[in-house]
Amino acid sequence: MGAGAQRYQSATRGGNNRAGFVEALVNKPNGAQMYAVIKTGGKQYKVATGDKLKVEQLVAEVGQEVVFDQVLAVGQGADLKTGTPLLAGASVKAKVVSHGLHPKVRIFKMRRRKHYQRHGGHRQAYTELEIGSVAA
Repeated sequence: MGAGAQRYQSATRGGNNRAGFVEALVNKPNGAQMYAVIKTGGKQYKVATGDKLKVEQLVAEVGQEVVFDQVLAVGQGADLKTGTPLLAGASVKAKVVSHGLHPKVRIFKMRRRKHYQRHGGHRQAYTELEIGSVAA
C-alpha cells in the first residue's frame, strides 16, 4: 500500500472528521428542526429557525420584523408539505439585522487593436436577516 493510500485511510477513519457530524446531532436533535423554502427578491431560500442569510435589499428598518408569506414548502424531518405554487397559511418571521453592500464586481470591456477599454464596477445591496420562526 502506497503512502497516498495510507493517508487517505487515516483521514477517513473518523478522527477529527466526526466533530462536525457530532455537533450537528447535538444542535438538531433527531433532525426534527422545521425548515421552509421562501421566495423573495426573485430567488428561493431554504431557511430554518436561527439562520442568518443575505437577501436582496428590503424596505425595512434595522431591528424591524419582516413576515414572508410566499412560502413554497415547509418540512420537518422526513415530513414535507409543498404548495402549488405557494403553501396556504404558511409564513416565516425574520428580523432585519443589517443592510449593506456585497463586494465589488469588476467589469472590464476591451476590443483588441481598437484602443477601446471600459472599466466599471457594481456593488449589489443586500439585507441581512435572522430567521425567527417558521409557521406551517
